[in-house]
Amino acid sequence: MRSGVRLKLLRRTLRERRVLAQHVREIKGPKLQPDGQQEESRTLDLVASLVMSCPNLERLVGFYPIYAHSYDRLTYALSTRPNLKEHVWIIGENAAITERSQKQLPPGLMDIEQAESFLQLHNSWQSLSTLFLRSHKQGVLERDVFIQALRRLPALQHLCISSFDVDDFDDVTLQSLPPLQSLRLQDLEGVTFWGLSEFSRTRSAQCIRQLSLVNLDIMYLSAISNLLLHLKDLRRFTLVQESSPEVAAGDLVFQPVVASQQLQYIHWDILLPGSANRNLASSIEACGFPSLRTIRAPSDHDGLLQMVCRPRAQIVLPSDKYSKAYRTCDEGPPGSQVRTLFTARKEAQRRIEDARNTPRYRVVIEEEGIVQETFDIQGYMGTLGSRIAYNLDSDVPGSDNALIDFVDLFNGAKEVAPRDGCTGLWNASHPAGKKWWSHTERYRYHPIDLYRFF
Repeated sequence: MRSGVRLKLLRRTLRERRVLAQHVREIKGPKLQPDGQQEESRTLDLVASLVMSCPNLERLVGFYPIYAHSYDRLTYALSTRPNLKEHVWIIGENAAITERSQKQLPPGLMDIEQAESFLQLHNSWQSLSTLFLRSHKQGVLERDVFIQALRRLPALQHLCISSFDVDDFDDVTLQSLPPLQSLRLQDLEGVTFWGLSEFSRTRSAQCIRQLSLVNLDIMYLSAISNLLLHLKDLRRFTLVQESSPEVAAGDLVFQPVVASQQLQYIHWDILLPGSANRNLASSIEACGFPSLRTIRAPSDHDGLLQMVCRPRAQIVLPSDKYSKAYRTCDEGPPGSQVRTLFTARKEAQRRIEDARNTPRYRVVIEEEGIVQETFDIQGYMGTLGSRIAYNLDSDVPGSDNALIDFVDLFNGAKEVAPRDGCTGLWNASHPAGKKWWSHTERYRYHPIDLYRFF
């Protein structure tokens, strides 16, 4: 069976049975194959016809083609679905914009037609609640277009912005974001510690419940402190970067350095050693996080964050010995920092074993001044009575990376091998053999919930 025949059969069924098509809320698109531009265009048209057949469609999952500021049927079809709940924009490079960028500086790289075409695609999305915007290979989406597009989405609650240039998304764009419940900012050179501090004081930031800052290279801890202080509804906070945010020279330091009365979950991953882990641990000890229940710290270099959590008997998983990191853990240079969950669990378990082998208490029984018996009570790693759990599990089951990323979204979490599905043996008894009716095997898909990104 040629590629695309399944889509045509499904399209015919939906067109013939209109009542059934009205109940379709989600479509899983095929994985784009590197078969050339013509084959890709044909697949896009087929998926577009499926979308047009489902008037109440809410989401298209597992199928995220690149939008290069040019017309395609799929983008237009999605723009006509008024009940769409989520959408992923992958903004690709446009030849005209690239040529224009060699002659002038932004803004103005997108012409009026390109900007208006992109904005009009959002007019019908009155129910859209989740939006992802990611730049792919110098994809451009200028500041004014950003702001106007988001203002056309009255139901928007969850927003992820990633990999845009400093001229496209900066501190000014950040201040213009609408009120949100979840926000993820990733790989944005234009967002600074000053912009984050100012954003924490805006009205639109006050209702944020989940905030993720990934690879923003925040220099000073004061920006994080302001965010946690002013965001009164914040429940989950994620910070991932290489350098350690420090206290600015000359600033007065009071404990707790960072604090939040309502925060329940922290993902804290600072790759290079610094004072950030120590400041967070000391803030927890100073009762700065009374509602905190879970910490995930893959780069807990000295175990400072593990120490303030309740003790665990074992943290390594039985599957760790099958991890790729297990086979390569001794190949790196001495002193190198590696950000994998296997390495984090291995180090956390080593600290548990070291504490267990070191007596913490010694009980001495005496009678009439004579020592009769002596008992050593084993130590433990953590704080008895702590309500905080130390977690080193991945967002994506089986992954060595703690935080879910766009690679997991585009790969579909590694669908299973084709031998687990149909191989054509059911018609092997036919005189013509399996060749008389064969088809391209479809891998079993493991969906990725976009809400995991927050």
